[in-house]
Amino acid sequence: MTIKRMDNVAIVVDDLDVAVAFFTALGMELEGRMPIEGSWAGRVVGLDDVRSEIAMMRVPGAPGRLELTTYHHPEAITAEPEVSPPNTLGLHRVMFAVDDIEDTLARLRPHGAELVGEVVRYEDSYLLCYLRGPSGIILALAQQLG
Repeated sequence: MTIKRMDNVAIVVDDLDVAVAFFTALGMELEGRMPIEGSWAGRVVGLDDVRSEIAMMRVPGAPGRLELTTYHHPEAITAEPEVSPPNTLGLHRVMFAVDDIEDTLARLRPHGAELVGEVVRYEDSYLLCYLRGPSGIILALAQQLG
């Protein structure tokens, strides 16, 4: 048995419009948006009376998609602490390769992006940074040098 592909990574957000705007500013495209509800949805995720909405974001011209999900019922819960540090167990971050890390940060800051640490240079290979986006999502950006 072989894995055919990784379809997407799902991220639960509190405000779908804000998250879509943030990832659009990053350079992703909205592939589609739709409500998800009904008994089948509840059986898949193990919650009763699920009503949610998803927005599928894609990387233009490349593989890789994010499924942004907001829950209307039951409401999403917040992990403790509300803004978890990068060493918290579980899904850590999503990394994107970018052409210009400073330009990308400048586009994302008006959408609430904040650096977790600093933009650092790894040898002569990469500029790297972690940033926090909507709903506390941690992203990593990597700009290849040379």
